Amino acid sequence: MKKIFIAAMAVALGVPAAAQDTYESARLLGSDLNGTARYVGMGGAMEALGADISTMSSNPAGIGLFRHSTISTSFGFQAQADAKKFDGLGSTNMSFDQAGFVYSAKISPSSFINVGFNYHKSKNFDQILSAANSLAGCSQNGLTWEKANQGIYDFEFNQQGDMIGMEYGYRSYSFNEADYMNTNVLMLDPKDKNVYYYDASGYTFDRAHRGWIADYDFNLSGNYDDRFFWGLTVGIKDVHYKGYSEYAEQLVDSKGFCGSVAYADDRRIKGTGVDLKLGVIVRPLEESAFRVGAYVHTPTWYELTSSNSSYILNNTPSYGSYDDGVSNESYDFGYHTPWKFGLSMGTTVGTQLALGATYEYTDYGASQNRIIDGYDYYDNAQTSKDYAMKENTERSLKGVSTFKVGAEYKPVPEVAIRLGYNYLTSGYKMDGVRDQSVNSLGVMYASTTDYVNWKDTQRLTAGVGFKVGKMNIDLAYQLSKTDGEFHPFQDYVPAYSSVAVSTGVTKVTNKRSQALLTIGYTF
Repeated sequence: MKKIFIAAMAVALGVPAAAQDTYESARLLGSDLNGTARYVGMGGAMEALGADISTMSSNPAGIGLFRHSTISTSFGFQAQADAKKFDGLGSTNMSFDQAGFVYSAKISPSSFINVGFNYHKSKNFDQILSAANSLAGCSQNGLTWEKANQGIYDFEFNQQGDMIGMEYGYRSYSFNEADYMNTNVLMLDPKDKNVYYYDASGYTFDRAHRGWIADYDFNLSGNYDDRFFWGLTVGIKDVHYKGYSEYAEQLVDSKGFCGSVAYADDRRIKGTGVDLKLGVIVRPLEESAFRVGAYVHTPTWYELTSSNSSYILNNTPSYGSYDDGVSNESYDFGYHTPWKFGLSMGTTVGTQLALGATYEYTDYGASQNRIIDGYDYYDNAQTSKDYAMKENTERSLKGVSTFKVGAEYKPVPEVAIRLGYNYLTSGYKMDGVRDQSVNSLGVMYASTTDYVNWKDTQRLTAGVGFKVGKMNIDLAYQLSKTDGEFHPFQDYVPAYSSVAVSTGVTKVTNKRSQALLTIGYTF
């Protein structure tokens, strides 16, 4: 046997546009609890209290409460519990998390106009994910074969002599890169030119996620008579994601163990997005420090490039046409995140105690994978909705609520003690599926089949702050936990049965801790 090199599949097959599937794009949804140590230490519940530079990205009106100019920067460490080093990524990694300033201009004895800029890492992708389980009557290549058995596509040779999944005389969008490698390397018999599938007895999986989403926020805000605060933030997001995974199955036939097949996949997503955030804070009673806040975020309109380098190793003595194969692909696509809405309240008791609470809502199911149809005169992408993938998104994702509460106590003016709790409901339906039968470009470009339905996230935070002259030094610690269900591939009903096979769904957990330091200066 020998190697097959599968390159630029979409170009070779005459496909001009691209999109991405629900679960790959969902990595870009939501944000971590990150920013200044004060903001994190209070669980992020500062959208009505304001006067912290991190509120620029949540409730822009919070910047309107500044009465002096300030600069700050934040960095620290993030650690993942129960994770073993994989692909050079360790369980503990350093992170540069925030840097920004606010310039405050007094326009009357009780009114200000403020401008500000802040960088912060809204998403830290660093994570090691591992899973293993048994399989019975199924395999990844079995899914490839079963889609043909169900009439989703027919196996046919193309002009280059490679086996392709065809539908009505055209290449099927449901025949993805993983299917392409499975079919031509493992499943195609070189003698009779027929396609066969092989069951697996178990699998192992490891992935190292790396990268970040960096937010660059530009803010204009104001304070009218210390009763009404308003703010506008224009945000630019910079995406850098890399995921390297290794997946292996132990294959079996009627005689028992017959070999193995292994897959390696390197997926990268890069690009930029833009959004707008509007917010207000109102102090209803002049004699009371109690205030309420409200804010809205537009979708983030992303233009992105996804690329993969994938490899299959056929370690069976007598099956398939090749020992291994390689697939490389790159494509552009658009993605629109959902709107976000927030309500908050906060108050201070004297000069010692501050209390805050926030509720946010966003509907992950309203996110949109977009197909790039072309570019205008200014090289801006012209996109259209991927309607087939949209149905899968609504089937698999749902509305997300975030609850934040936090408190800050100052036993003396120079020292602050903070506690916070942050609860994020799951954006995934537990019966959601990364459906590889969807007639979508997002499926065609998929080089992996695995997915995780993550459950609720809980975050506990604590912090301490010190004021030394015009300088502040703040420390925070955050502990978060999210459980999930890992699927190596979707459930399917094999030809010989009327019952869906067990695909080895495995419980996984993402436990992370963060230590954060902020240094700021007020002038």
